[in-house]
Amino acid sequence: MTISSPSAIRPRERDALLQSLRSGVVPRIGQQHVQVGRVNEVKALLSDINRVNDGGSGSRFVIGDYGSGKTFFLHVVRSIALQQKLVTVHADLSPDRRLHATGGQARSLYAELMRNMSTRAKPDGGAMSSVVERFVTQALTESRGSGEPVESIIRRHLIELSELTGGYDFAEVIAKYWQGHDTGNEQLKADAIRWLRGEFSTRTDARSALGVRTIIDDSNFYDQLKLLARFVRLAGFGGILVCLDEMVNLYKLANSQARNSNYEQILRILNDSTQGSAAGLGFIFGGTPDFLLDPRRGLYSYAALQSRLEVNSYAVDGLVDYSGPILRLASLTPEDFYVLLSKLRHVQAAGDKSAYLINDDGIAQYMSHCAQRIGDAYFRTPRNTIKGFLDLLAVLEQNPDRKWTDLITGVTLERETNPDLALLETDADQEPAPFLPRTSVRPAQPADGLRPKNDTDDELSAFRL
Repeated sequence: MTISSPSAIRPRERDALLQSLRSGVVPRIGQQHVQVGRVNEVKALLSDINRVNDGGSGSRFVIGDYGSGKTFFLHVVRSIALQQKLVTVHADLSPDRRLHATGGQARSLYAELMRNMSTRAKPDGGAMSSVVERFVTQALTESRGSGEPVESIIRRHLIELSELTGGYDFAEVIAKYWQGHDTGNEQLKADAIRWLRGEFSTRTDARSALGVRTIIDDSNFYDQLKLLARFVRLAGFGGILVCLDEMVNLYKLANSQARNSNYEQILRILNDSTQGSAAGLGFIFGGTPDFLLDPRRGLYSYAALQSRLEVNSYAVDGLVDYSGPILRLASLTPEDFYVLLSKLRHVQAAGDKSAYLINDDGIAQYMSHCAQRIGDAYFRTPRNTIKGFLDLLAVLEQNPDRKWTDLITGVTLERETNPDLALLETDADQEPAPFLPRTSVRPAQPADGLRPKNDTDDELSAFRL
């Protein structure tokens, strides 16, 4: 009998890893094949996951430079949470998706989170129906043993949700799902799932479809997450882990009132997490140092958040504290990066050591070339360096007559910068344009030859914006 090597990599995972990393995005599967370093950070998040599993709550801000691997780290944490029997939801913030809004952006964020709901059995999203079915199945099993009607069992279990905002309508929607399940009404089941996903845009549609008077909108976005966390615990899961990436989009909001309203929502989440009033609900926010530290636009511009997110004053001179709300991603060391490139070579060869396209000396020379081009940024923010290495391997694979010694010096690299903040930095350096009073606007001048001889230029002739 042939036993497959544990280092073997399935073609599906290999292709997904290589295509994603060469495009500069995080792969959805196979992260375990290229994960290196960050052991202490993973342990810190694992303690948060265990706390949520026990009915507690928590919030963490994962802070790292652009290209340092925040999104990859969040994906690793999500995969760990799924193995620990949590439900995970994740989304990237954008101009159309925020924590607080009045134009539908918060509901859009909620809908995106629900579309990406994952469980261990459905890690690729779309698990809302599975979670509700599991709750209903448990009620059916209990009904067979006790003889109590299923709907009575469902309503008895959901009665604890009535103490929360919107709990009554939430329980009513679950009851409607059971009604559709019991009668074979697939449309009623679909409408219940649509409501839970936040896809109803008007109360009129929700009332005609399900008989409830409320919908999930901008005003109750966070309250519904707390309800959902309680519900998934009733369905047999440990709780919900919410992963929100690209928090820098809040930092980029030009309107200070809108920005502060979102920061107030973050403050509410942080307060609930530290006080333990959001059972089974954990948050992980991914952002850049600018998003956290900028005193004009960042979280530190909001005094209440700054006081809660200040770093431990004793964590200096090499001392670390992984228990606070801020988790700074430590930079990879050159040794870690060497291991990472070795793993990428292993993935490229599909786990076959005899198919390696570059030897250990070649990896060392590639790292030396990167250090000469962009300095130590090649391992601190490694996205472009990884992309360049995989491009090199792709050329070697498709041109077997060429040697790596001929190609390494031709690899072009650039220091990783955040293009989203370039405009903000430019705007900050410019002074606001002076206001020109309406009464001082110079009238249009006559055509050449018709201008009066005594007409002279006024003070504003040299004025320009």
